[in-house]
Amino acid sequence: MKSTGIVRRIDELGRIVLPIEIRKNLSLASRDAVEIFVNEDTIVLKKYEPACIFCGSMDNASLFKGRIICNKCLEELKRESGN
Repeated sequence: MKSTGIVRRIDELGRIVLPIEIRKNLSLASRDAVEIFVNEDTIVLKKYEPACIFCGSMDNASLFKGRIICNKCLEELKRESGN
């Protein structure tokens, strides 16, 4: 991991502000979703990109009964349930 040298304080509501330079570098716009990961004592923020719950693909992914699923996996499920 690379240090940016930027330090921010957490406010009373638990929020931090991501500096504009970092948001621009990562193509983060206002209202974009960010995924939060924890690894031991490290917090990692990643731009959230919905992906298929089965294979992780983002190609042709759509919402099905509240879950993201790609067309390929949806077709495979249809074939399996038809047997």
